Amino acid sequence: MKPVLVFRHVAREPLGTIDGVFRRAGVAFQYVDLYHNPPREFHPELLAGLVVLGGPMNVDEQDRFPFLAPEIDWIRQAIAAQIPLLGICLGSQLIAAALGAPVRHNPTKEIGWYEVETTPAADSDPLLRHFAARETIFQWHGDTFDLPAGAEQLARSAICEQQAFRYGRQTWALQFHLEVTPEIIDCWIDDPDGCAELSKLDYIDPAQVRRDVPRRLPPMQRLADQVFGEFAALCQQRAGG
Repeated sequence: MKPVLVFRHVAREPLGTIDGVFRRAGVAFQYVDLYHNPPREFHPELLAGLVVLGGPMNVDEQDRFPFLAPEIDWIRQAIAAQIPLLGICLGSQLIAAALGAPVRHNPTKEIGWYEVETTPAADSDPLLRHFAARETIFQWHGDTFDLPAGAEQLARSAICEQQAFRYGRQTWALQFHLEVTPEIIDCWIDDPDGCAELSKLDYIDPAQVRRDVPRRLPPMQRLADQVFGEFAALCQQRAGG
């Protein structure tokens, strides 16, 4: 059976709830820890899908993180091969870069719980059709991107115009973190890098972000199961092909 490959950029940003969705759907998956042991070759024709996770680095930090340049090329190959492809946060920015769109700093960082508004195109999208017109989703990012040529915008927010897009039939880029669990949120807030970042942002209260978890997370996780379930079904179809 063809597996789904998962590009991970740091240990603290795993699949989260996508892990359980894949397991329940019988989708085999394999982490590739780019920060530790990046592959020398990439063969999208042997894959059921590709997930590109988040990370604290920026797309343009290729001198510090040399795996980013080949990763962008691998993403281009995956798009060309038309395999199911899902990018989350940094993953969405890397997809945008692979499609030739500029990636830059957003004027304001989104960290915590923010309302995301879908576009009319989301109503018929295989994944985002499960979204209501407005959903409150967890975010942790400072960068954004322009909508790539030929892509269809699926969601926006008041602070960040590009929240989600689809390119072709099989590629999705999500700026937000629909996949997080309580443990992941705690890990990011408590991580030294996370603490350092939050200490510079007087408009974000990490204690309030934690207090909102019991109220905000359950409906988001129900939505995540639906959205990622659709992606898993696409991977399952390809795995059996």
